[in-house]
Amino acid sequence: MRAVVVEEFGRQPEVREVPAPACPPHGVVIRVEATGVCRSDWHGWQGHDDGITLPHVPGHELAGTVVEVGPGVRSWRAGDVVTVPFVCACGTCVACQAGEQQVCERQTQPGFTHWGSFAELVAISNADLNLVRVPAGMSAVTAASLGCRFATAYRALTVHGRLRRGDWLAVHGCGGVGLSAVMIAVASAARVVALDPSADARTAATALGAHVVLDPGTADPEALAELVVEASEGGVHVSLDALGSPATALASVLGLRRRGRHVQVGLLLADDARTALPMDRVVGWELEVYGSHGMAAHEYPAMLERVARGELRPEQLVGRVVALDEAPAALVAMGGPPSTAGMTVVDPTR
Repeated sequence: MRAVVVEEFGRQPEVREVPAPACPPHGVVIRVEATGVCRSDWHGWQGHDDGITLPHVPGHELAGTVVEVGPGVRSWRAGDVVTVPFVCACGTCVACQAGEQQVCERQTQPGFTHWGSFAELVAISNADLNLVRVPAGMSAVTAASLGCRFATAYRALTVHGRLRRGDWLAVHGCGGVGLSAVMIAVASAARVVALDPSADARTAATALGAHVVLDPGTADPEALAELVVEASEGGVHVSLDALGSPATALASVLGLRRRGRHVQVGLLLADDARTALPMDRVVGWELEVYGSHGMAAHEYPAMLERVARGELRPEQLVGRVVALDEAPAALVAMGGPPSTAGMTVVDPTR
């Protein structure tokens, strides 16, 4: 099969022929028809993730058609159109038994623990637990956009943020996760302050219904938080760091009103992994601080129902679709300012 191969961290990957994946006994092989380019993939390419062994094939936001089924699989067959949470669970650990597969103790992640979906084929283990059926009429591009960024934003707001009608939400960073959060919040009748240095990203947030858009510019975190407090009539109820930096995490917490909830979705890795937060404010104002790590397959139906009803339109968040040969450049570009608002999706069938 053809795949994007990383031979050295930080060096531009190349597309070449590699062996097709073997089908796991309790898994499947999927023909990839769409796969998103995510900042998490960029972190992996940079060597920020300890679990990656070179040579490596990135990619974890995927949708496609099952082409091979292991003998231990009961619920799936060749021809099924599926998507996958980026955390693939074992099903037997304590977390899985509690229904919290997104924090599985023995999780696998395509594009990190094993070769991923920047390829024509990808193998997924424990298929009965980890596959999600794509509803009839939903395109592979739309389904792939759900698997990491949209599903992560959905669970971050509905489970951790507990966002309610009329609440104020701050979204720091309007890439794929951030714009997903804006869409979900507006559909939930919440009011949104969206922040991003990119004019295109701010325009996209406005088009999705953000009530206030701010350019963080060179403002320090405390000054930025004051802008959020002013815009939200005293501080937001929920704040989401969708970028992942010490500055955005700090600004997110400081922009909350009393008893507010900060949700960290953007990754803080490498030198930023142990970043400081204003715990004096957390204690004194009884703030809640959460991390959010994707969404388990069994939680997808509620989100998919809202997509089917037209309340959520994830296809609007796709900025461009590129061929597999264009994926290496798209991956490298994730480290800089976005060239276009919204998600970039790779179609390996092109």
